[in-house]
Amino acid sequence: MSRASTRGGYGERRGRRAGRAVGRALHRPFTGAARGLRRATHAHGAGESGLGKLIELHAVNSAGDMLITVALASTVFFSVPTHEARGRVALYLAVTMAPFALLAPVIGPLLDRVPHGRRAAMAAAMLARALLALTMSGAVATGGLELYPAALGVLVSSKAYGVVRSAVVPRLLPPRISLVKANSRVTLAGLLATGVAAPAGAGLHLIGPSWPLYGAFLVFATGTFLSFSLPHKVDSGKGEARARLASRDVSTGSAGSADAERKPGLRTVGPSVLHGLQANASLRALSGFLTFFLAFMLREHPLGGLSPAASLGLVVAAAGIGGALGTAVGAWLKARGPEPIIAAMLGLALCATVCAAVFYDAVAVVVVTAAAATAGLCQALAKLSLDAMIQRDVPEEVRTSAFARSETVLQMSWVVGGAIGISLPLIGVVGMSVAAGLVALGVVLAVRGLLSAARRGGTPTPRVA
Repeated sequence: MSRASTRGGYGERRGRRAGRAVGRALHRPFTGAARGLRRATHAHGAGESGLGKLIELHAVNSAGDMLITVALASTVFFSVPTHEARGRVALYLAVTMAPFALLAPVIGPLLDRVPHGRRAAMAAAMLARALLALTMSGAVATGGLELYPAALGVLVSSKAYGVVRSAVVPRLLPPRISLVKANSRVTLAGLLATGVAAPAGAGLHLIGPSWPLYGAFLVFATGTFLSFSLPHKVDSGKGEARARLASRDVSTGSAGSADAERKPGLRTVGPSVLHGLQANASLRALSGFLTFFLAFMLREHPLGGLSPAASLGLVVAAAGIGGALGTAVGAWLKARGPEPIIAAMLGLALCATVCAAVFYDAVAVVVVTAAAATAGLCQALAKLSLDAMIQRDVPEEVRTSAFARSETVLQMSWVVGGAIGISLPLIGVVGMSVAAGLVALGVVLAVRGLLSAARRGGTPTPRVA
């Protein structure tokens, strides 16, 4: 063999080694980030119990929902003048939200009947949205009426996934993590995934209006397969019974008696859960109201000389930061009663909305962003506290169903708040006054009962974390 050929072979090997080194250098940040995320989601026994896989699945779900939201928002809201956008959003509410408000009470009972098929139900919700994303990709550019039935299907599938996910969490709790901390982790993963998917969807939209939906198809297709990676105990219905919002106590009569045959109800565990649900419904209605009202208000009357897009982006960022902060605080709190926390969140939200109504004309940019951030924080922390009360007060045999039913009620409240927001004139003081009224209703209905329940003894000190 000649010396030249030897040098050529040596140079080729060096080139391959250099190529592999460059490949490893480029690949290392992504693999390192993936390993770091996996360590975070699987910490404190979450990997062994299967909770880590649910956290990852929820992140995928949130990313897919955000991609569809970007596609719909660009078609229904941003691509047309304000008056036309308002009509389109009103049509969206009528064609999607109104039927969902009728279907929502049915979702919980239907899912109660399939306790042995929860993984399949979550996979079906993912697959349905993947196929609907492809269906909408042809109509999203024109904004035709065929877009709205598909959007309704996406909405129903998303909420069905949500109530199943709430029902699954108690089955995957590690010994060292409480239910509230588990829900905090799941929620935070969804927020982080949403924050990543939003700019990704905006970038895809620059290529074409259908591209965010193509991305959503791939994300939900991945979620379909990940649903079946959850542990088999997710499908176990052992020891469970259906819960309902009963108006009377159910006594534990003898076998065969009328009382013993009644279905268990949430009132059997005291008023805390129901008052907590009332308070959370008020805060969820506030969230829906601010979402729709401020979307149009800031487009027509931007904040402090900012552009409409910058104004809306500022408020969305404030709400997202508030929600993330509330989720983090819920995970940090130790040995705090959930009833006082929910009452405090109602009081804080009421103060923020009243201040926004009073000072809107003077410092709109400050009071609106503060109201959005406060609403996000209060909603997140109040929901975690409601989860704590369900964990503490609802018996094991009905707890799974109670999560499904409470989530359905909260989603319906968001629909009501959104409908109110779309119907109001675009006057800042009026909108913030109505927002304060929604929170005040929750204060009237729930705060006294929550504080009374907190003062009563007879139960161990409740823990929020």
